Amino acid sequence: MAHHEDGKEVVEEGFDISTHRPFSTVMEDDEGSKSPMERDPRETHSRDSDNDASTFPSALSRSNTYDEESMEQEDKTELKRIATALSRRQSQVAAPARRQSTGLGTVDEYDATLDPDRHEFDLSKWLLRFIRELNEKGLADRQIGVSFRNLDVFGSGSAIQLQNTVGSVLTAPLRLGEFFSFGKKEPKHILHNFNGLVKSGELLVVLGRPGSGCSTLLKSICGELHGLNIGEKSAISYNGIPQKQMKKEFRGEAIYNQEVDRHFPHLTVGQTLEFAASVRTPSHRAHNMPRAEYCRYIAKVVMAAFGLSHTYNTKVGDDFIRGVSGGERKRVSIAEMVLAGSPFSAWDNSTRGLDSATAFKFVKALRNAADLGNLANAVAIYQASQAIYDLFDKATVLYDGRQIYFGPASKAKAYFERQGWYCPPRQTTGDFLTSVTNPVERQARQGMEMKVPRTPEDFERLWLESPEFRALQKDLDRYEEQFGGERQGESLAHFRQQKNLRQAKRMRPKSPYIISIPMQVKFNTKRAYQRIWNDIYATMASTVVQIVMALIIGSIFFDTPNNTDGFYAKGSVLFVAILLNALTAISEINSLYAQRPIVEKHASYAFYHPATEAAAGIAADIPIKFITASVFNIILYFMSGLRRTPSQFFIYYLIGYVSIFVMSAIFRTMAAITRTVSQAMSLAGILVLALVIYTGFTITVPTMHPWFSWIRWINPIYYAFEILVANEFHGQDFPCGSAFVPPYNPTVGDSFICPVAGAVAGSTTVSGDAFIATNYEYYYSHVWRNFGILMGFLFFFMAVYFIATELNSSTSSTAEALVFRRGHIPAHIMKGESGPTRTDDGVDEKGLHVVNTNANINGLEPQTDLFTWRNVVYDIKIKSEDRRLLDHVSGWVKPGTLTALMGVSGAGKTTLLDVLAQRTTMGVITGDMLVNGRPRDLSFQRKTGYVQQQDLHLETATVRESLRFSAMLRQPKSVPKAEKYAFVEEVIKMLNMEEFANAVVGVPGEGLNVEQRKLLTIGVELAAKPKLLLFLDEPTSGLDSQSSWAICSFLRKLADSGQAILCTVHQPSAILFQTFDRLLFLAKGGKTVYFGNIGDNSHTLLNYFEEHGARKCGDEENPAEYMLEIVNNGVNDKGEDWPSVWKSSSEFEAVQTELDRLHEEKLAEGSNVEDASSQSEFATPFATQLWEVTYRIFQQYWRLPSYIFAKFLLGIAAGLFIGFSFFNANSSLAGMQNVIFSVFMVTTIFSTIVQQIQPLFVTQRSLYEVRERPSKAYSWKAFILANVFVEIPYQIIMGILVFACFYYPVVGIQSSIRQILVLLFIMQLFIFASSFAHMIIVAMPDAQTASAIVTFLVLMSTLFNGVLQVPSALPGFWLFMWRVSVFTYWVAGIVATELHGRQIICSQSELSIFNPPSGQTCGEYLAPFLQQAPGQLQNPSSTADCAYCQLSNADQYLAGSEIFWSDRWRNYGIVWAYIVFNIFTAITLYYLFRVKKWNNLHFRLPWKKASKQ
Repeated sequence: MAHHEDGKEVVEEGFDISTHRPFSTVMEDDEGSKSPMERDPRETHSRDSDNDASTFPSALSRSNTYDEESMEQEDKTELKRIATALSRRQSQVAAPARRQSTGLGTVDEYDATLDPDRHEFDLSKWLLRFIRELNEKGLADRQIGVSFRNLDVFGSGSAIQLQNTVGSVLTAPLRLGEFFSFGKKEPKHILHNFNGLVKSGELLVVLGRPGSGCSTLLKSICGELHGLNIGEKSAISYNGIPQKQMKKEFRGEAIYNQEVDRHFPHLTVGQTLEFAASVRTPSHRAHNMPRAEYCRYIAKVVMAAFGLSHTYNTKVGDDFIRGVSGGERKRVSIAEMVLAGSPFSAWDNSTRGLDSATAFKFVKALRNAADLGNLANAVAIYQASQAIYDLFDKATVLYDGRQIYFGPASKAKAYFERQGWYCPPRQTTGDFLTSVTNPVERQARQGMEMKVPRTPEDFERLWLESPEFRALQKDLDRYEEQFGGERQGESLAHFRQQKNLRQAKRMRPKSPYIISIPMQVKFNTKRAYQRIWNDIYATMASTVVQIVMALIIGSIFFDTPNNTDGFYAKGSVLFVAILLNALTAISEINSLYAQRPIVEKHASYAFYHPATEAAAGIAADIPIKFITASVFNIILYFMSGLRRTPSQFFIYYLIGYVSIFVMSAIFRTMAAITRTVSQAMSLAGILVLALVIYTGFTITVPTMHPWFSWIRWINPIYYAFEILVANEFHGQDFPCGSAFVPPYNPTVGDSFICPVAGAVAGSTTVSGDAFIATNYEYYYSHVWRNFGILMGFLFFFMAVYFIATELNSSTSSTAEALVFRRGHIPAHIMKGESGPTRTDDGVDEKGLHVVNTNANINGLEPQTDLFTWRNVVYDIKIKSEDRRLLDHVSGWVKPGTLTALMGVSGAGKTTLLDVLAQRTTMGVITGDMLVNGRPRDLSFQRKTGYVQQQDLHLETATVRESLRFSAMLRQPKSVPKAEKYAFVEEVIKMLNMEEFANAVVGVPGEGLNVEQRKLLTIGVELAAKPKLLLFLDEPTSGLDSQSSWAICSFLRKLADSGQAILCTVHQPSAILFQTFDRLLFLAKGGKTVYFGNIGDNSHTLLNYFEEHGARKCGDEENPAEYMLEIVNNGVNDKGEDWPSVWKSSSEFEAVQTELDRLHEEKLAEGSNVEDASSQSEFATPFATQLWEVTYRIFQQYWRLPSYIFAKFLLGIAAGLFIGFSFFNANSSLAGMQNVIFSVFMVTTIFSTIVQQIQPLFVTQRSLYEVRERPSKAYSWKAFILANVFVEIPYQIIMGILVFACFYYPVVGIQSSIRQILVLLFIMQLFIFASSFAHMIIVAMPDAQTASAIVTFLVLMSTLFNGVLQVPSALPGFWLFMWRVSVFTYWVAGIVATELHGRQIICSQSELSIFNPPSGQTCGEYLAPFLQQAPGQLQNPSSTADCAYCQLSNADQYLAGSEIFWSDRWRNYGIVWAYIVFNIFTAITLYYLFRVKKWNNLHFRLPWKKASKQ
């Protein structure tokens, strides 16, 4: 048995070694470095085939029992498969070469332990040899260390930040002093005078509480300095190479892994990691393996090493797209970083969300990478177990931005004990070091209370005076001697040579990248296709939308007559075609913003130039856009009866296709030069307006005003439209469609004319070229000139896009700062102190951070109800196969007890919590869940508090407001408001949040930090005074051990005061574990392993496991980690799995008996008679809910000046632009058309306004659906209505602004009643916009999906409103659309009001000019005609050139579109009916799609996520 165990251990070790080294080695050494063994002459002799553990003393001496089973069987199998494939490949390809290879020994080909087909195969040996072979290619390895001296880091932004509101922006001119206080604003000093040295092969652990500067230190030493400034005297160097040069030439050699996982969600894990391998693959590879094969092997070995083999074909996913689990996603980030193969890596809280076993595996892998490959790593870690801490060489401790220790990890504890601090038994060293920086947790040794340091400055002073600091200075001096001065050049040359050796051919020697630009483009393009293919439905959906649009538009203009009557329709169809081709590209702005953080991360790893990703994105689009453009253009062209000649069709097709790319380049440039998506969208909104108006269709060139007409020269759509129009009309003579003027029969000489621009008197046809020259000032001779200009635009904007992407792809970071409302900054912060001094010597230092006195808990009444569950089973269907997530789980939570819910990763802890709290949305749940022995009633959800793992809060609210909102809505209506508010103050005191009670929640970095957010999440649930019990999901994840301890002891106090608490925990330390009373432990598949008391010092629990065949738990061991390890092993010493051990145990029987007893006892007590309201679903009546929610959203809008002013500025800019484009519309026919088109253009602002509202609603909804709806805070009806109501006042102001900017410039001043009516119509448009936005978004998963639908519906309404095609010309089938389009009534109402009774006097080009027969005046000749004709003759007495104008007043023209002055108020009423309909539909859709459970129908939205396990 022992032998077996050892063997297993070696395998494990070897596996871990490879874990990191293959990649690291793979990536680097295999390029050009000696194997780790070749480095040291003393070790070369032992390089024989039998390379056993002794070869790697440092790596293998650190064996740890914990590691034995950490490798999943699946991953072992996968590695064995790779080994088999490789050994076959080698025996075929490389056998002759390898027999002569140095140091491998001739026997190794026949070593049975290295032959995967033999049963003696030894995985660890194979891995070690795999590494060695990779190294063999190399010449010397890249080793790098980092040294920093006097490191001062300053953050951008001041130390205090104030929240902006609409009011503060408007009153800014009154506070000019703030803007001119140049000297006063000190940048925030984050790190003070840090010193340190990490040599190659060393591991440094960075310890400190959240906000102490750990992330900043890691970013600074990796050169991620965006938003940070380094002090003038600070020096950071890498083996003597200064940081500036390092970042320029060797960017990928020192990299920083951020805490947030950022990946392309639609790529699979395999694709993500193979891409990372391919961009860092060196040009020299082991066995001269082909590049693609090499990447695949490396990626697979890494995946096996990190336990990801089973996820090879699973999407990575993100918060919205289902993929791998959170812990697996974290491992993907780690594996990607490993594949980058950098000699120095910094890891920022990379173990967050991993259980302790996985966290240990990760650090163990780093340790082995350091030992084998001389890699250096700095790791910031919040909760480090002792086993993890012992793997580190060096430690540094940070306290509020000051360094208080840097030196050997093994001596850190002694250093602080010497200062007089006491380390309690079973507290890990890491926790002890961090606790020293926490005034409330640290304990001084007896007799040292008056001597220990208190403030960060005291600690720093002691550190600077210590022998350890002097030793560090000596080390730094020696290091600088070794690499400084003349030697600096040597190490630079050596490093450069290393890099050049690994680079592909023809690379610029100083480039930090490994592969050439064409290869970067190639790999990025391949990845772009993988993303498209994995999300093929999105591409198919857009193609289907294009087909539908083409069919609709084609049918509107179906078979346009090929005579002069079709001129306007032909212009319309070409205009719509070019616009739709161009504007589909606007959606690319969103997708570029979604991928920007990922590209920024890859650029910092030196994977590729961001510009090559940009180029690949466009290259990948060529065939996709070819397909969408083909379906759209072919259908549209032939349905709308455009010219059926090959040359005309192909010119049309070419222009349509090219214009898609030109516009795509323009919108992508918009995205690349801006910083936020709303900036880009506002820019795009105004741009679209300019492009549409100055295409030459809505305002023809002759009628453009000189101050804006230059826009057409920089408008690519103008050139494209001219080509299309000239292409369609050139060289054709069109018969006159309408009657001649005058319509006498027979026609005589030149005394008649066709009433169309460009017609010639006496001709029965009209030349197409003459028409376009007169009407549009377009010429066929411009076609190929314009095509050249279009290509010029394309190349120019592509170049700008690539350059902007390259320059604007830097990750930014700012100093963490609390944000306060104006006038609510706590006094101590104003004075610049660090906080209320809670560290006076008189204070009991162990008085916990969270709880001051026992009295504070008094606000909560003890609970009396008992919650039990028995045989809970939960099954869900995943891709038509059933999966069981919970398997017959039983248990209870009694008032006054604290129960822990633990389990291995993926055991279903959160799932159980969700099931018990009634928060699942799918699947089948069976079993009993009872309160006092009775089934749960409607009020169950609001009577329980559920603290979720995600800290979701409204970003604009302050801490106190968030708590008050919860108290107001979730405590019963019988409790007076004053009492609710008083209780909120109790909660603030209980959680010790006074210091930041007035701070704004904000976003991480600007707002509360991780710990403060977690406290707020708990506070929000406590403020609701849960009557039954409190559920907490991972309340300690992402916190340091101090905050975790604080929160757990607070929970302990709550339990002691009579609350019932059930809490899942990931990796509790031994001390934390002791705070719990009972434990429910789950194994994979949701099976129970143990439910019972934990006992004093965990004895009850440990006895159970030891009696049932587990090894004994050591005195110093953490019982929680011991359990995870035992259960991870799967079986006890008799080979039985733990769940079945539990089922057959006496403890299991006792649980069932106790459940029966509890039920009988509670049922015997009888039910407490409660009033009906306590059983209702919500605590407060609907009116209160609506009032509170509306008030909160109003407050949110008031505090979002960026959103409100973006809305207003868009309105003002668009209004002025439209107003001055159609300025002073004259009384000609074109002038009247201009008035109509100006109104039409106002409707184009509509869709931009809608798209601005929707993202805001989505953030509101995610907060509501994830936290507030499940806790039954308020009804969904109140939520929807409040969101709609809040928009109305802002939309009214917007309406007034747009009205003032556009109405007066176009039509001037009309009678008061007309002005008021137009104003009412415009306000109504924007109120309609907000109701429409909510109607569309309520059921949609995100703003992107909704925006596609919005665009479609708005386009339909716009097409059918009677402006682009008059109703009489519509095919009968589409008349219903004209009737249901809201814009039909809105445009009709507003146009009738503006134009009623307006006289028309034609301009020269609009007149029909012809000669009367000789001897007659014009008046005599036309007398019979004028009796029934609508027009007017301008020169009745002249005998030549009769000038006839077709219309005499505007009403005649409007009647053709069925627009009547008498209907104006009717139309106004109809639009209000639409608004009411929208609100009603919004409520209905929300109910149907997101509230109602469709159990009997197998009905699920394609975008609804299956609940994650």
